[in-house]
Amino acid sequence: MRKLALNDDILLNIEKPARYIGGEVNSVMKDKDEVDIRFAMCFPDVYEIGMSHLGIQILYDMFNRREDTWCERVYSPWLDLDKVMRMKKIPLFALESQDPVRDFDFLGITIQFEMCYTNILQILDLSHIPLHAADRTEADPIVIGGGPCAYNPEPLAEFFDIFYIGEGETVYDELLNTYKVWKKYGGSRQDFLRQAARIEGLYVPRFYDVTYNGDGTIAAFTSNDPCAPSKVRKQVVMDVTDTPYPMKPVVPYIKATQDRVVLEIQRGCIRGCRFCQAGMIYRPTRERSVETLKEYARTMLKNTGHEEISLSSLSSSDYSKLNELVTFLIKEFKDKGINISLPSLRIDAFSLDVMSKVQDIRKSSLTFAPEAGSQRMRDVINKGLTEEEILTGAGQAFEGGWTKVKLYFMLGLPTETEEDMKEIARLSDRVARRYYEIPKEDRHGKCQITASSSFFVPKPFTPFQWASMYPAEEYDRRAHLVNDEFREQLNRKSLKYNWHDAQGTVLEGVMARGDRRVGKVIEEAYRLGCLFDSWTEAFRYDLWMQAFDNTCVDIAFYNERVRGKDEIFPWDFIDIGVSRSFLRREWERAMNETVTPNCREKCSGCGAAGFGGGVCVEGKN
Repeated sequence: MRKLALNDDILLNIEKPARYIGGEVNSVMKDKDEVDIRFAMCFPDVYEIGMSHLGIQILYDMFNRREDTWCERVYSPWLDLDKVMRMKKIPLFALESQDPVRDFDFLGITIQFEMCYTNILQILDLSHIPLHAADRTEADPIVIGGGPCAYNPEPLAEFFDIFYIGEGETVYDELLNTYKVWKKYGGSRQDFLRQAARIEGLYVPRFYDVTYNGDGTIAAFTSNDPCAPSKVRKQVVMDVTDTPYPMKPVVPYIKATQDRVVLEIQRGCIRGCRFCQAGMIYRPTRERSVETLKEYARTMLKNTGHEEISLSSLSSSDYSKLNELVTFLIKEFKDKGINISLPSLRIDAFSLDVMSKVQDIRKSSLTFAPEAGSQRMRDVINKGLTEEEILTGAGQAFEGGWTKVKLYFMLGLPTETEEDMKEIARLSDRVARRYYEIPKEDRHGKCQITASSSFFVPKPFTPFQWASMYPAEEYDRRAHLVNDEFREQLNRKSLKYNWHDAQGTVLEGVMARGDRRVGKVIEEAYRLGCLFDSWTEAFRYDLWMQAFDNTCVDIAFYNERVRGKDEIFPWDFIDIGVSRSFLRREWERAMNETVTPNCREKCSGCGAAGFGGGVCVEGKN
């Protein structure tokens, strides 16, 4: 029987002790003495958030299919347990075996969001692993990072041994096989990292040097070892149907953020929104076989006992077999008490018909993401959505019985004017007005239109990677301007407006496009006590500002300037298949308010066709 890392006295005095005990349904137990490789897979946030992450479930399943490997899970301890572990000197442990993370061969950390960076240092610190990769010895695990933020790994370069660029199903087996041989025959940590650097898609920061110009921009980024290629090419699975998928996902003891069976129906997106990093880095769009998805649904419901199925995709409406899949799910499971969740749908007649079959219209709300209030701004960002389509969709929804609509917008987009900002409130009012055009006897009381705006953050590998940002005070000014405009609207009693935190946006911007010099700010912020920065109750903006002051790093340099056309970016050594020339062309089209067709309407020559599959070759012999 396993011995828990935390005793009863600790477990009874912390919040949600089930986060830390493991033993859940479908968790994998192996004999650690009978495997060659132990891999601790970490999501640097609380258990409930990490357990909802499909990517970790896929890798957990894939690694544990290997007889020579045992993959276990680890999450960030919440603030209460963090304090206890430091006071009692309890090392961070993995859930399955409850063994210290430092006993493992690998510590893999998924990097989903810039505001988790101090939590990454927490994981290393509590594991008693040196924060800096340069200080680690053969006794320490190999620390490897992956996920969307690994597409600009430079702010975290000092803290990781390896970054995995791309989708995990491709070269992880090669990496593990390489490690197994190295471990058997011996050698230095440096020797293994040299071998890893030769594997396509793996970036080992210590084998690269950066020099800077007098104005602080990058002068050169060069490899300092023959093993390190000048370009690191992203790894892509072209046949997403014939890849490992977790038929027995781990079922948490406590409610996770997404407590359901998840069907990943496709990867990538055809739309080409210019602010969207995922839409660029996950190109080309690749679909899973509908017959495979049907079988997944049956098997995973049987193996988990979940009562909900959710379709996962950047744009579910663009899945070519959506009608067939949804019809099957409704017919097969609706009468068995299984709820069906359909996120990321474009609101059209088909989508509304489907949602009316799977949702309780009286309780549910519909979500539109116009992203911008004015048509001009929607053309700038290449949203591909007209006001007529928004109002038609809303009208069809209202006539179908819905009375609650959520609208998502962004503030601070390139070229944005005060008129564009005010159009957020005016468009919301026009949506409400569309409801009140329905005859009174056919309405269901008042409508409720909830508009929310986040603040735009330029991300690497998007056409907007050249854009500037604003100070927090300016974001707040813009949000208040929109809020004031809401108060002027005819249907203001049916309207509600929320906006995100501006201070967190500023930090996200620095880390999203930062270089290696930003790493010392992250480390200083952690030293000052910053942790769980995406959680309102834990976020300390004052400590972050102190960290910038203490390290003499200028926020304005990273956020408040327009990048030059030919400036070297910290992430330029990564090849994602989408060319820089295409991204620049899209930036210029944005400045000219010109819309680019989606990938199925017309190929724009982004470069992703070089992968030889997916939407790029549809309809071709």
